Amino acid sequence: MITILGPTASGKTKLAANLASEIDGEIISADSRQVFKGMTLGTGKDYNDYYINGTPINYHLIDIAEPGNEFSVFEFQNEFLKVYNNIIKSSKIPILCGGTGLYLESVIKGYKLINVPENSELRFSLVNKTEQELEKILLSYKQNLHNNTDTIERKRLLRAIEIEEFYKKLPETEKHFPEIQNTIFGVKFSREIICKRIENRLKQRFDEGMIAEVENLIDNGVPINRLLSYGLEYKFITEYIIGLSSFDEMFNKLNIAIRQFAKRQMTWFRRMERNGIEINWIDENLSDNERVNYIKCFN
Repeated sequence: MITILGPTASGKTKLAANLASEIDGEIISADSRQVFKGMTLGTGKDYNDYYINGTPINYHLIDIAEPGNEFSVFEFQNEFLKVYNNIIKSSKIPILCGGTGLYLESVIKGYKLINVPENSELRFSLVNKTEQELEKILLSYKQNLHNNTDTIERKRLLRAIEIEEFYKKLPETEKHFPEIQNTIFGVKFSREIICKRIENRLKQRFDEGMIAEVENLIDNGVPINRLLSYGLEYKFITEYIIGLSSFDEMFNKLNIAIRQFAKRQMTWFRRMERNGIEINWIDENLSDNERVNYIKCFN
């Protein structure tokens, strides 16, 4: 397998599609929000990127879940394996492409494949704990967290504790992800360039109707709280729709938030490297064709 990762607005999807066209590959998306139907502009589903010289490139794990639901890493891993095995059976090359670090790393490092149910009793016992207290509880299970973003927000802290408590009581249920031969490439730009790419893309998506997309989700019954939980575009646009901010305030806050998100993505990728995962970063000055040729020659 070939993996292409990078922060938002880095052009990784277009690169993956061009590569797939050259090597008879198919793309497996590793994006935690692109799995949801109807969430197109806000998640950056650039469908046009999957057409190379008029020929469609097969892609997977996009538009496979209903909006308003949750989609766990466990579900992603299972869906990934189904698609991966089918691509291999068809004698094509799977290309994993995305920017959701947890999804990517769950495949690259082979996280445990366990469907951990929600523990209502445990969650109730933790409801009055501060985030600092929850982090201490999580660290009591293991000192080295494979997923540092578990400590970023309360919801993830609670879920991480829930998973660790499940492992503690039922260690015999552990399953291991199959080892996959994988070469990883990274796409990145300087901070100045990525910030400009983010702003330009954001303006384009508003012109294409991103506000109407969120309004349509609300009209179709997706709860406000769920949209807020999806973050970034859906959070800030929903706040604008319900009157909590002006358009200019919303745009500026969202632009900054996406920049901060891109920075967190790069922090995740650098941590992956520190933990022994080799990422072959592609020179930002290369053209699209040169990038494809670099990957082909590398392999």
